[in-house]
Amino acid sequence: MLKALIWLLALFAAAVGITLASRYNDAYVLLVWPPWRVQMSANLLLLALLMGFVAIYALSDVVVQTVRLPGRVKQWREEKRREHAQRLLADAQRLYLEGRYGQSMRHAESAVEAGAAQGLAALQAARAAQAMRDYERRDRWLEFAREHDKDVRMARLMLEAEFAIAERRFEDAAVSLDQLRAAGHRHIAVMRLALQAEQARGRWDEVARIARQLRKVQALSPEQAAPLIRRANIEQLREAEGELEQMQRIWNSISADERHDTGLLLRAVPYLIASGDLILGVSAIEAALDKEWEPELAVLYGRCRTLDLHRQLVTAEAWLRQHPDDAGLLLTLARLCLRGQLWGKAQSYLEASLSIMPTRTAHLELAKLSESLGQTSEAQTHYKAAAELGA
Repeated sequence: MLKALIWLLALFAAAVGITLASRYNDAYVLLVWPPWRVQMSANLLLLALLMGFVAIYALSDVVVQTVRLPGRVKQWREEKRREHAQRLLADAQRLYLEGRYGQSMRHAESAVEAGAAQGLAALQAARAAQAMRDYERRDRWLEFAREHDKDVRMARLMLEAEFAIAERRFEDAAVSLDQLRAAGHRHIAVMRLALQAEQARGRWDEVARIARQLRKVQALSPEQAAPLIRRANIEQLREAEGELEQMQRIWNSISADERHDTGLLLRAVPYLIASGDLILGVSAIEAALDKEWEPELAVLYGRCRTLDLHRQLVTAEAWLRQHPDDAGLLLTLARLCLRGQLWGKAQSYLEASLSIMPTRTAHLELAKLSESLGQTSEAQTHYKAAAELGA
């Protein structure tokens, strides 16, 4: 209102100014067009010229607007069509989230026909067709999306990888994921899909690498990543079983924190032992037990072989002072003594282990020892006890 009032006051002021100025202008103009002569005041001529200019300007504007009218009508219709297509696409996405896949696909198809965001609408139709297991229509819409790939190529590749994994076509999924990574797309969603694909393909070195990356960016919690990394490490060692050099390379790629994982050590150390390792398994178990005591690892320690048996015995005896009632540790000491041909100490440790917890393994070890010492009746007793525990 204030702005309109100012303009009105300015208009009145201009009118008053022009009126006052015209009172002091006595000039006149003589127009001659034989045989006519027209005489008028200069003020009237100026006013006529001004009014003529305004009239011509208004007429030209009407002509221009009339000429432009078909284009504006076409533009208005195009805007309405795009708005309608966007509404259809938004409805298709909403219906998909609501689980109404058939309606979602129909709305997406209508959005494609309306011509706006055709690539995105085609991908939405493909998602709905996938949910309905209509694979023929899904593939048709994916092919349509490829033809409109300018803006949706990455989205299409993600969707194709997701579909391939859902159908256990892991090699096809890997092809799509490789294209995404080649284009520099290494975000969390890509890595999660890659993790599933590499697990299924048995590429355990990649599984371990991706799981560590996801843990680093907090896309996987340590509790979620641990079993994945553990299995990947175990599978790599299993595949390299019997090849000590490759075993060592794989083991050295495992971080120190991961080597303290009891589940990993219980599965990995037997592979190291079978491959002839004399260092890695023993060192890993010693480091893990120094950090946290685990009876199963203490039992496994007795199966490890090194060039320095005496050091192993000293280490195990030091543990025994801290854990005197650990039957597994006593069994380990017995095995180490048997390897060192310390028959009396081995028998004492086996009997002590059995007094704490009778186990089939301890009975068998004691039976073999008794048999080698010529104690046949005692050997038979322990064989029988072992059979009863194994039954």
